[in-house]
Amino acid sequence: MARKSRPNMSEMYLEENKDQIYENALAEIESFELPLGTTLRSVYDDQPNAHQRFMEKLDACIRNHDREIEKMCNFHHQGFVDAITELLKVRADAEKLKVQVTDTNRRLQDAGKEVIAQTEEIIRCRVQQRNITTVVEKLQLCLPVLEMYSKLKEQMKVKRYYSALKTMEQLENLYLPRVSQYRFCQIMIENLPKLREEIKEISMSDLKDFLESIRKHSDRIGETAMKQAQQQKTFSTTLQKHNNVNYGRNMHLGRSRILESKNEMTLKRTFEEDDEHDEEVLTAQDLVDFSPVYRCLHIYSVLGDGEIFENYYRKQRRKQARLVLQPQSSMHETVEGYRRYFSQIVGFFVVEDHILHVTQGLVTRTYTDELWNMALSKIIAVLRTHSSYCNDPDLVLELKNLIVVFADTLQGYGFPVNRLFDLLFEIRDQYNETLLKKWSGLFRDIFEADNYSPIPVANEEEYKIVISKFPFQDSELDKSFPKKLPMSQSVPQIYIQVKEFIYASLKFSESLHRSSTEIDDMLRKSTNLLLTRTLSSCLQNLIKKPHIGLTELVQIIINTTHLELACKYLEDFISNITNISQVTVHTARLYGLSTFKDARHAAEGEIYTKLNQKIDEFIQIADYDWTMSESDGRASGYLMDLINFLRSTFQVFTHLPNNNNDHAAMSGKVAQTACMSACQHLSTSLMQMLLDTELKQISMGAIQQFNLDVIQCELFASSEPVPGFQGDTLQLAFIDLRQLLDLFMVWDWSTYLADYGQATSKYLRVNPSTALTLLEKVHRGMRDTSKKNNIFAQFRKNDRDKQKLIETVVKQLRSLVNGMSQHT
Repeated sequence: MARKSRPNMSEMYLEENKDQIYENALAEIESFELPLGTTLRSVYDDQPNAHQRFMEKLDACIRNHDREIEKMCNFHHQGFVDAITELLKVRADAEKLKVQVTDTNRRLQDAGKEVIAQTEEIIRCRVQQRNITTVVEKLQLCLPVLEMYSKLKEQMKVKRYYSALKTMEQLENLYLPRVSQYRFCQIMIENLPKLREEIKEISMSDLKDFLESIRKHSDRIGETAMKQAQQQKTFSTTLQKHNNVNYGRNMHLGRSRILESKNEMTLKRTFEEDDEHDEEVLTAQDLVDFSPVYRCLHIYSVLGDGEIFENYYRKQRRKQARLVLQPQSSMHETVEGYRRYFSQIVGFFVVEDHILHVTQGLVTRTYTDELWNMALSKIIAVLRTHSSYCNDPDLVLELKNLIVVFADTLQGYGFPVNRLFDLLFEIRDQYNETLLKKWSGLFRDIFEADNYSPIPVANEEEYKIVISKFPFQDSELDKSFPKKLPMSQSVPQIYIQVKEFIYASLKFSESLHRSSTEIDDMLRKSTNLLLTRTLSSCLQNLIKKPHIGLTELVQIIINTTHLELACKYLEDFISNITNISQVTVHTARLYGLSTFKDARHAAEGEIYTKLNQKIDEFIQIADYDWTMSESDGRASGYLMDLINFLRSTFQVFTHLPNNNNDHAAMSGKVAQTACMSACQHLSTSLMQMLLDTELKQISMGAIQQFNLDVIQCELFASSEPVPGFQGDTLQLAFIDLRQLLDLFMVWDWSTYLADYGQATSKYLRVNPSTALTLLEKVHRGMRDTSKKNNIFAQFRKNDRDKQKLIETVVKQLRSLVNGMSQHT
């Protein structure tokens, strides 16, 4: 029983559960919840007869709802009937109301026609107003664009291109995007690139005009810059001198006061000049309008083509640099040619320096340094070539000053100029050469104008004038006037010109940024060149001139002595102007001593040469009859004339004014040497006359005549034509002739042959070869005489004996000559 009851309870539970599911589904259908798929799916499950049972439930539910509807209609039916009754009552009133409403509507329609018309007008006006508002709003958007475009056109018109580019940028980025839908905006957008290209072309054209203007104005810019640099340097130099004077006041009080006064006046004048120039100071920007460069640079930078512009600018400036560095072919002829050349170069680099400092990136320091190094090499080559054509020292000096100002100017702008100062040292050597040529002409003019006579001094004033020009040291205590100074007019003039040369050399050494020691060394070297080369050459040429006589030569010797003594004063002069003591280790010495000694020796040699030449001229007119039977009993006329000439010449030597003991000794020594040289040359010439190979025979009469001439020479020598010879020193010049003639006159051959080779020989100075030559000529003369006189029998025997003796002597002399040659 128990097991049977458990399944019944389970079935009852399932039944109740299914009923609940059906009720829920019906509730969902009544609530009209969609979708119903899920609800219906829960009803139609796998249970059998589920559809039938659900339909039963659904029919039961429908019947319940019908009963409820019926109940509700029954409840409201009386009210419905009452309402219908009321509605029928108001039908008549409704018809009447309809008529009234229709009439009222008609009258209202008639009255509203005017209102409708006015309303339509109002609507139209409202539409227009709305359209106008819309247009105004759009115009308010477009007007700024149009205004900016108009502004752009105006800026283009007045050439404000950089501002125009800024305006374009604003149009593109700010204004045009707001109204890009309009056609005129599209036209503007299409025109903007064209305007940019136009601006680029115009700015480039302006730049080209600027470059052309710069090329034309470079010389003026450079001239102004160089002038300002020179004024600054002059002011600094004057100020430095002024300070140096004040510093040295205690050491050189008297001189310093004078110099201080002068320097204060100069300094004051310099200040005044600087004040005047300050009013006229012009810069590169004052002379040239740089705005095209700035404008073009900004324009290309804005357009993103800054690098293109930089390359173009640098390329064009390099071309201009090459043109500027190309000099005119005639530049070396005038200083103006050099000044114009330097001004153009300075102007070019002043502009580049200005561009470097006022722009960023257009030019760089590396670019300017590279350009300057290229230019500097070209400048040095040009100056080296053209300066070599300069023969005028004044032009070379002006060129040096221009180079210094040129270098100082560019150095002030930061360009290295050491190579220019090195070039100046080359030009300095050339300047010295031109100075030497100029002074060579001055020396020649001085020597040509000199009268080669002592300077006459009438009074003390004239004496002071002379010693103010030349440091003459008068050793005499007697200052009586009138008197004559030993040197001639050329001596003080030469001394003055040497000092002028030193001054001229110093002018070139100034402003070279060199120490005083270096300047002192340069001055001494150039002065040494003047003395050892130029003055020495002029003296040598002067001495060799044919119109310079013996008296002039003696005066030249005296002049060179005084110039030699003056060299120490020249050294002091150089030391004073350079402030370098002579005791300095590296200080060079002047070579004037050797120069004037060489000139003096040359003059002395020329004196001896001219005397000998004069003697030769007299010898050439000698007309001996070498076959004469006996002498004339007096000396030959040519020889007496020669002796008279020598006597008068040496009298001139000894009567030269010698106000100084040294001069007297010097002139006396020259006279003694000249006299000895003349006598020796005369003796040698007479000996050569006897031994002349063209002279084949000599008679004893000719020997006697020749002996008379030699006696006159000996008398001249013994008469002391020049004082100072000891004993018979001068006569010894004729000792060879005397012993030779004595040997023939006395015919003392036995003694000669017996004593030959002994120191005590009476004929020690007679050479066997000389004796042999003369004896052979005498022998021929005797044979020729013998032939002419063969009609006299008494002479033939004596002649034969004498000829035999001669032949014997000849043999012995030949043996002596051969022995001498073998011994040699």
